[in-house]
Amino acid sequence: MNKTNNDISFFFNPKSIAVVGASPVAGKLSNVIMNSLKEIGFPGRIYPVNPKYKSIDGMKCYQSATDIKDDMDVAILCIPASRVLGAMEDIVKKKVKGAIIVSAGFKEIGKDGAEIEEKLKKMSDETGIRIMGPNCLGVFDNISKIDTFFVLRERVKRPRAGGLTILSQSGSFAGTIMDELSAEGLGVARIINYGNRVDVGETDCLEYIAEDKSTKAVGIYMESVDDGRRFIEAARRCTAKKPVFAIKVGRHEAGMSAAKSHTGAIAGRYEIYSAAFKKAGIIEVKGYSEFLDACKVLSKQYPADGKRVLIVTDGGGMGASIADACNDFGLTVAEPSQDIKNLLASRLPPFCSVGNPIDLTGSVTDDDYVMAVKETMTEYDTTIIMVLWGPPTLTDKLIGMLADAAAELKKPVIICSPGGEYSHKRNKMFEEAGLPVFSSPEEAARAAAVLAKSSR
Repeated sequence: MNKTNNDISFFFNPKSIAVVGASPVAGKLSNVIMNSLKEIGFPGRIYPVNPKYKSIDGMKCYQSATDIKDDMDVAILCIPASRVLGAMEDIVKKKVKGAIIVSAGFKEIGKDGAEIEEKLKKMSDETGIRIMGPNCLGVFDNISKIDTFFVLRERVKRPRAGGLTILSQSGSFAGTIMDELSAEGLGVARIINYGNRVDVGETDCLEYIAEDKSTKAVGIYMESVDDGRRFIEAARRCTAKKPVFAIKVGRHEAGMSAAKSHTGAIAGRYEIYSAAFKKAGIIEVKGYSEFLDACKVLSKQYPADGKRVLIVTDGGGMGASIADACNDFGLTVAEPSQDIKNLLASRLPPFCSVGNPIDLTGSVTDDDYVMAVKETMTEYDTTIIMVLWGPPTLTDKLIGMLADAAAELKKPVIICSPGGEYSHKRNKMFEEAGLPVFSSPEEAARAAAVLAKSSR
């Protein structure tokens, strides 16, 4: 039969998973995957497949996929590339819905691997089986409790549940951002890595995620695109419902060469991708740091309505640094209206500055911060609050008060709080309260710029 539908939902809610090449040996990729599935609490059945063993970890081990009597949703292949086609023939006979091929040694290594990959593609087209990979990690899903990543959990931490979904052609990027998001305390719905993308790619994933209520924001790491026209259409449908941001690597010659040797991707001209992102409503980010900033602000904050930024600080010099950084990123740092200035002047000590930045000085109190934000934010799209913890009149209550104010205003609030150990502890408290925190004026301004792009 010919493949006629683009359904990939079973990858994210399978009732049964076969692990082909299963091994009881600690450190083997298949063993790590089976342990990952157990540790995340996968609720379905796991079927080890390997003719070398009769049982693994108390589970019956099958000689081949065709020996399994029950229906099968997904098969994970952890075997050498030379044996993948034979195993896939059994999987097709078994009428498995989809396969995740974690094995490497395909198009990324040259002609021989590319020939195997072409046969996999033909098999998918002719039989209808959906294939993720090869040369991939597969699916980490906090909603359905699936973890096919073969990276050890003690080395690469898994993030808690949240509203962010990451799509990545690169397995190393997927693993790194997973660990980083966990360290930052950010939550994800899922992280999907499709590697060489012989079949399932970013377009299929965007079509699925557009309708996924658990995903609030989407980040894409892209080396090349699978189907340009279809990708733009899928991205448009997705961006109409939730923010989508993307990093395009291989923008220059060295990066293009690296992408080709990594996943066999033909990267193409960067200008075409940049134009496609704009057409589809995707926020383009440049560099790993900006991608992480986007993860922080778009997964935690309301989208901005524009690029007007209010800065509130208790240190004039640092406030000026944020204002400069905002201007560098194309944001607008305009003075508040005279009515707002008069109101602030009537409620604050006479030595405070009521322009933009609003400088509450070293005599600041928790209430001063909250009042300034609430009274002034009506004229702005985003607020950057610089909190320097030196003033003795500030307390930890400020954290919850600002979080409550942000929820009440329904506008994005970004915290900038540089400093040492004392500040770091309170920054974690801000993050736990749902407010994104940055340790430098430049990072905070860059994050505000991402939010401003989301308004377009």
